[in-house]
Amino acid sequence: MDFVSIRIITGDVARLVAFYERATGVRADWFTEDFAELRTASATLAIAGTRTVPLFAPGSAAPADNRSVILEFLVDDVDGVHRNLSGFVEDFVNEPTTMPWGNRALLFRDPDGNLVNFFTPVTPAAIEKFAR
Repeated sequence: MDFVSIRIITGDVARLVAFYERATGVRADWFTEDFAELRTASATLAIAGTRTVPLFAPGSAAPADNRSVILEFLVDDVDGVHRNLSGFVEDFVNEPTTMPWGNRALLFRDPDGNLVNFFTPVTPAAIEKFAR
C-alpha cells in the first residue's frame, strides 16, 4: 500500500487552490470546477468543493473544520520560504523553529484554518532521514 494523497474539502476551491499554488510554487491540475490536485514528487494535495462530499457519503466532511491534521511539506530552505511568504500568509502560528527531532519548521494556517508545516531537516540524523 502507498499513501499518495490527502484531500481538503473547502467552500471555495479556487481560493484554496490559489493559496497553495502560491505557497508551494506547484501548479494545480483542474479536473472540474470542484476538484483540483497539486502533485509533488512524493504525494498529491487534492482540493475539493463541498459538492463532492455527497459522492462519498452525505455529511461526512465539512470545510474549515480541521483541528487535528497538519499538512507537511519538505522545503530546501524554510527560513527563505518564511521570508517569501511574509505578507502573503495571514496567520503564522510560529516563526521558523528548530524542533527536537532535527527539523526547522514553519507552522501557519491556510485560508480555511488548516495547519501547514513547511520544514527543512537541519541535524545530521534528520538530513539523512530525508535524503533524496
